[in-house]
Amino acid sequence: MEISQSILDKVNIWLTPDFDADTQNAIKEMMTSSPKELEESFYKNLEFGTGGMRGIMGPGTNRINKYTLGKATQGLSEYLKKSFPGEQVKVAIAYDCRNNSDTLAKTVANVFSANGIKVYLFEELRPTPELSFAVKHLNCHAGVVLTASHNPPEYNGYKVYWQDGGQLVPPQDKEIIDVIESLEYSQINFQANDSLIEYIGNDLDRAFIQTSIQNATFNTRQEAKDQLKIVFTPLHGTSVKLVPDLLEDAGYNNVFLVAEQSVPNGNFPTVKSPNPEEPEALQMAVDLADQMDADIVIGTDPDSDRLGVAVRNGNGIMTLLNGNQTMVLMTHFLLEQWKKQGRINGNQFIGSTIVSTPMMMELATAYNIDCKVGLTGFKWIAKMIKDFPEQEFIGGGEESFGYMVGDAVRDKDAVTSTLLICEMAAQAKAKASSIYMELLKLYAEFGYYKESLISLTKKGIEGAEEIKQMMNNLRNNPVEEINGQRVVMVEDYKTSVARNLLTNEEEELLLPKSDVLIYYLEDGSKICARPSGTEPKIKFYFSVNDTLDDINDFKKADAMLADRIENIIKGMNLN
Repeated sequence: MEISQSILDKVNIWLTPDFDADTQNAIKEMMTSSPKELEESFYKNLEFGTGGMRGIMGPGTNRINKYTLGKATQGLSEYLKKSFPGEQVKVAIAYDCRNNSDTLAKTVANVFSANGIKVYLFEELRPTPELSFAVKHLNCHAGVVLTASHNPPEYNGYKVYWQDGGQLVPPQDKEIIDVIESLEYSQINFQANDSLIEYIGNDLDRAFIQTSIQNATFNTRQEAKDQLKIVFTPLHGTSVKLVPDLLEDAGYNNVFLVAEQSVPNGNFPTVKSPNPEEPEALQMAVDLADQMDADIVIGTDPDSDRLGVAVRNGNGIMTLLNGNQTMVLMTHFLLEQWKKQGRINGNQFIGSTIVSTPMMMELATAYNIDCKVGLTGFKWIAKMIKDFPEQEFIGGGEESFGYMVGDAVRDKDAVTSTLLICEMAAQAKAKASSIYMELLKLYAEFGYYKESLISLTKKGIEGAEEIKQMMNNLRNNPVEEINGQRVVMVEDYKTSVARNLLTNEEEELLLPKSDVLIYYLEDGSKICARPSGTEPKIKFYFSVNDTLDDINDFKKADAMLADRIENIIKGMNLN
């Protein structure tokens, strides 16, 4: 294929002496043998999405490498120094188990220090939530973690946190991006000032573990803890650095680790994808649970911000809960514990997102507190805490298997959440119940909300265009009826307009603009469409609900709601 002039212009910059010989040789090789790969590597710059900057590793402007990260760090350094004049600016840096994460983290540390910024660099890989904690604990101005969460092995990423421990949100992210985009690669200062780089580790671990215990334990009797059998897998990731010690310190002694998955490895050799949302990723843990007759399986993704939970259903079979179910269970448990302690007075709130289960609103109403709903991504929940300092944040999450317990960590935190779900499981077992039974009780009390998700992967330039076209079609040709149900409301977060299709009345949406569409049907069903901010995917979220008068009728209700979702999917031609 012929290489376009715009691509060649970018490539030629990377063939100058500002770039090392290995990078130049790799680019020259692509020019002759892989022009399509060259185009993919250079056709755009990496962008900040819901989870920061994430991409495939390799040379090029659209790849994760020392130069794209160096440029981002140079821009961030200049923004920090301008934002905090006269102060000794401090940043914390962590990295996960991914290939090259350690060397990329050192590159980032070098650039910060070269710009006169004090750096606290974790001595080894650590969970992402510990980085959020460290930013506040060490009174840093910002933080960076090198991670691509649960993406495939060829990916890495760069997430930026601000003083409050939360990720960047608009307009600040745009301001920083503008500074980065204004720089030339030749302006990156890679010459480290080693006197400004301090390595951190065990002391931070102990502080984080103590804080997690304070936030996530609720007077569970030791006898109940001893009776709970837990299988845990870090899926080759960072949580092995903290979770086993955390559970032991909290008094949980019957913890069985999946040995084959307990060694950090960026190639994730035992799974197709290190994503606890996918049942296959937890299969080895479930097998071990059956072998050990365990009560609960918990698995975390590589950077330990998401957790998957499997529990025994009414027939004793291990069943993977979805992210909405774990969120509802943990939120209700926290609300109950806060209520018992007399800590709820109406001045509290829980957090959720527009693509998550509406059942969170039902919980908030029952406990006479607020449920604040933001855009997808935990940076928006962190922003709620910052924007409403007069209110207490209890907990919150979203459907993507993430949860935040209190405000010590301003991001999804699988470390503290692991302890919280163990507390819940131990207390349930002690009263002859189970996590599964507690979930059914919630459905009987608040209504059965059933959710499902379809992710369509569309890679590369063509894929991005296809996703864009799908959203345009949904936006410009709105569906008026799905599965025999009229669409009564369409919320378009790109135009900030909610339109009632029955009355044609319009209402302004007050959340920041985002490429998200939500359809509401007359039977209460909800369908959301949004492109992923960090992966080449378009996602469709489905939520349906009905009353559940008797938990013995759960199977019948579940089958009925599953059919409703399937009919919606067929009606939208998504299967």
